[in-house]
Amino acid sequence: MKNFIEEVTWRGMLHDVMPGTEEHLMEQMRVAYVGIDPTADSLHIGHLVGVMLLRHFQLSGHKPLALVGGATGMIGDPSGKSNERNLLDEATLRHNQEAIKGQLARFLDFTSAEPNAAELVNNYDWMKEFSFLDFIRDVGKHITVNYMMAKDSVKKRLTGETSEGMSFTEFTYQLVQGYDFLHLYRAKKCTLQMGGSDQWGNITTGTELVRRIESGITKADGTKFGKSEGGNIWLDAERTSPYKFYQYWLNTSDVDAEKYIKIFTFLNKETIEKLIAEHNEAPHLRALQKRLAEEITIMVHSQADLENAIAASNAFFSPSMDELKKLDEKTFLEVFDGVPQAEISMEDLNAGLDMIAALAAKTNFLASNSDARRELKQNSISLNKEKVAEDKIITKEDLINNQFLLLQKGKKNYYVIKIV
Repeated sequence: MKNFIEEVTWRGMLHDVMPGTEEHLMEQMRVAYVGIDPTADSLHIGHLVGVMLLRHFQLSGHKPLALVGGATGMIGDPSGKSNERNLLDEATLRHNQEAIKGQLARFLDFTSAEPNAAELVNNYDWMKEFSFLDFIRDVGKHITVNYMMAKDSVKKRLTGETSEGMSFTEFTYQLVQGYDFLHLYRAKKCTLQMGGSDQWGNITTGTELVRRIESGITKADGTKFGKSEGGNIWLDAERTSPYKFYQYWLNTSDVDAEKYIKIFTFLNKETIEKLIAEHNEAPHLRALQKRLAEEITIMVHSQADLENAIAASNAFFSPSMDELKKLDEKTFLEVFDGVPQAEISMEDLNAGLDMIAALAAKTNFLASNSDARRELKQNSISLNKEKVAEDKIITKEDLINNQFLLLQKGKKNYYVIKIV
């Protein structure tokens, strides 16, 4: 049996842990869970630390449970939030659950015949028949209001200068999550809960319930990564393309790359230390970021998606148009995301589009026709990465994928024209 605590410690994934956890895990196969609220039909990179913890847990010979919070997802976790989440109906939550399971299957082995096969559980299944009276009698009476009010997630919501307070619904969240731990302890012999550092209060509520009602438990807490509201990098390719996903990891800082490659890959310690040493010798080559981006893009998407992402990345810097012409419309626009764009009708193109019109009159890329003429005379304008003069007439033959034109002033100023 592999030492799970030792593994996640050197990877920098451990934020806090109950004394005795390491010994507990080395005794025999144990069961642990991580909770995921299905507020969307895709995971995002903020979920990945928890998922990676479950994967390392399974690789260490233990049994991981991925808890999709159908019940808690109907409430909304106050941890780290200043406002309540939108409440979702059961049909939406079930749809999200199935989509999330498909993504989790890329990381966790649900089909193994071994005792430590992963399982997906949904707390809605054991909460849906739990009446309010039964809940406050059987669960609520064991946890005092003083105990609940002492949680940082609650105090921040109630005492913040811009706080809008907290509804009773959200206030009960920690009891519902605490009951999850109690239920899984009883039904699945689960003795470990893992989660982001912001979940520590909810985790300890669960252990307190088990201690008071059943006695005995242990817990661990992994570091939090990413956001859960806005600006998410999704695992679903329809929400975040493999190209953008790849670029996110490729553009991480040196410090973050050194940390992330331990957390978000399954490379061993020797390989990672060699990569870090190689990177430190020549940081400008970004070997660490490239390997990180490659490993995680393959893991979340596929080898083919990685190759396409690399090709798209290289296309931007390629001196020829060969690579750019291979890109589909979506990827082409993503490569030039943030670059000024304009639309010109096919009629205008067929009528004869000259360079002055393409640069100024029809697009306003340059301030005036005279500016366009000056830049063209200085030989600083390129069309599809080839230098052009004022007498160049743009035709259909110049189109990239029958739709785009790429203009360039100097080395760094790009403009995209889309023919509509």
